[in-house]
Amino acid sequence: MVPDKVAAQETLGQRIGRLRALLGWTQQELADRVAISRVAVSHLEMGLSAPSERTVTLLAGVFHLEPLDLIEGTAYPAAKAERLPLVAARYTEVELHIALMQRDLGWLAKIGEATGTDVSDSVIQEWHARLAALREWTLDPGELRLLTEAQATLTAACGRVRHSARPRGRA
Repeated sequence: MVPDKVAAQETLGQRIGRLRALLGWTQQELADRVAISRVAVSHLEMGLSAPSERTVTLLAGVFHLEPLDLIEGTAYPAAKAERLPLVAARYTEVELHIALMQRDLGWLAKIGEATGTDVSDSVIQEWHARLAALREWTLDPGELRLLTEAQATLTAACGRVRHSARPRGRA
């Protein structure tokens, strides 16, 4: 009988490379997000160096994970793992504002005609201004794409508000 083969454990470097590739980022794009060099990212992915606690925390944040989830099942040193924070900031300013916009649009949909179009128009115009301001300072192509999608969502919501505000015909 052949002994069971132990599955090869994914190294932290392999995990970082896999997560980066899933997001479609280059090593330089990842490096820019965590304020390290492209060469440092390359060394991490090849297993030539182990990331510091700071770097693990920043990497976890950009991958929308908690630090301990990022290193789980890898050979990351236990002494360093003990010093990792339990949570990391996982969302950017753009992602936060888009989530708030979606919450406001959901609120408008729930209250419907009770508020009238003046309130709806005011909320939608405010979000148009916020999205435009975010677009002014955002350089990240992924965030620009998110802002474009949010703008389309907002435009569609504006059309729905105007449609629901039309006077109804008599039966």
